[in-house]
Amino acid sequence: MTQVGKRYADAWSAIVDLLVANKVDTCFGLPGDDLELLRALDAAGLDLVPCRDQRNAMYMATGYALQSGRPAVCALGKGPAVTHAATGLLEARESGAPVLVLAAGAPERRRGSGGFQELDQVAAVTPLVRWAHRVGHPDRVVPATVTALTRAVGPPPGPVYLEVPDDVRTSEIRVTGPQPTLPEPLTFEAGPVTPGPALAAVRASRRPVVLVGGGMRHRNDDGVVERFTERLGAALFTTASGRGAVDERHPLFCGVAGLYAAAPARELWSSCDLVISLAGRLEETAVEGGTPWPPVAVVQVNIDPGGLSAEFPGPRVLGDARHAVLGWSRALDEDGKAGHAEATGVWADEIAAARKAMSLDAEAELARAATLPGIRIAELLAALDATSAEPRVLVQENGLQDMWSYCFPFHVGGGSVVPSEQTPLGFGAAAAIGVKRAAPDHEVTAFIGDGAFLAARADIAVTAPAHGGVLYMVLCNGGYGWLDAQRARLGLDAERHSFTRPGAPPPAVDAPDIHHRVLRDKAALTEEIRAARRFCAQGGTAVLMVPVAPDDIPPPLRDAEVVPQ
Repeated sequence: MTQVGKRYADAWSAIVDLLVANKVDTCFGLPGDDLELLRALDAAGLDLVPCRDQRNAMYMATGYALQSGRPAVCALGKGPAVTHAATGLLEARESGAPVLVLAAGAPERRRGSGGFQELDQVAAVTPLVRWAHRVGHPDRVVPATVTALTRAVGPPPGPVYLEVPDDVRTSEIRVTGPQPTLPEPLTFEAGPVTPGPALAAVRASRRPVVLVGGGMRHRNDDGVVERFTERLGAALFTTASGRGAVDERHPLFCGVAGLYAAAPARELWSSCDLVISLAGRLEETAVEGGTPWPPVAVVQVNIDPGGLSAEFPGPRVLGDARHAVLGWSRALDEDGKAGHAEATGVWADEIAAARKAMSLDAEAELARAATLPGIRIAELLAALDATSAEPRVLVQENGLQDMWSYCFPFHVGGGSVVPSEQTPLGFGAAAAIGVKRAAPDHEVTAFIGDGAFLAARADIAVTAPAHGGVLYMVLCNGGYGWLDAQRARLGLDAERHSFTRPGAPPPAVDAPDIHHRVLRDKAALTEEIRAARRFCAQGGTAVLMVPVAPDDIPPPLRDAEVVPQ
């Protein structure tokens, strides 16, 4: 937009004009008392997905941003509305999601007077965002909005907070020159990598592991990571947040690292000679589990200095992991394949053997499940995969039993959106709505627990007409399985400390655009899911609830002895 001398009736009109100019098409939120923002959105042809809970609004915006790679917008009121959204801000920050939060604020002229819902909101949210700013004058509305969008997109991307006080909000906004635009990104061609410790470690490795983090999302559209992994002859893993960044059907993919890794995959880790961590944070679930982290060098690459850990030996590279992969691939090509490929042949055989062992273990688990009463979660995941179409996305939570979907090869293929290591309850349940808005042509399945479903239930119901198409698969153990497992581990009384009521589904969701079933019959499982998918394909929302047994726990978690045996 390059108009000169433009006037806007209020701040929201100016902000929405900038959003449209930067290709933002959807807003999530629960505005405050003023609804001028809705009027501005309507005038510009932008949608608002109305929410009942500010946390869920933030989760939806985060899901949209993670799936699309574009900025998402979340609109809030002031005071408690902002503090209620804080958990969602934390999740967006840890997930690296480009979310612009637009919040109301007490009038500038009344600051410090103890007015209605007055709060130092910038101070409250600053630890949770990449940038927080209160617009103090009408002249600052436009440049502050452009700055906020710029900071959100990054690199590295993340949430930003822009507060518009009531008296600034209602002021006329004048733009006396060309509208500022977002910075133009430069596209770099793959070039030679400067020789150094990182390249030397890559060249010397004969039993490497490539670990892909969430920062590679939307940085691997053309499969550069998979080609680098093939060229290097490495085993390919992701962190939990890195799922969806690589093709899980690739013959070198071995699952999620750390706590969620199957026993054959952990054996690979124990015998590797190098770990290459791409755009991820080496937090506890990625490096801990049933097998100690190997005492080998770790090459870390991250564009965010805060993502580089000093806890591990080995070279650390500050930069774009995509560029690093392209440069290293070029260097390996220049080296030639002689010698390196022969030396890594044994490692390739071990990777193939581990993948085969994991496949056989999954088959054995399904055979065991078939002999047990009730629907087991392994059977449920197999039925979801068997009925899925392409393209598809699985949106997940991080509870005890929904973590089955983290355990390769029980869920293979398609995209994936998961919570960060913060794992707030209800993220996946609400984020699925944002994911579907970002990818309307994708089949979106939310694989969640009943506690998460209840946290997002009101928003699932109220937004169903607007976001239809999501299938909710709800595992019902009557509460919080992880806490109940820890209670049992400590021998605490289940009556006094009741975290679950096994087999008790939440109340039904009654609405004409919601298909709701409680599934108990193994024989009818696949057809029930197919019927739900057909309903979703017509724009409806489906909620399938499955009572699950307390002992139905993912094998890696049992092996790691983090839950009772």
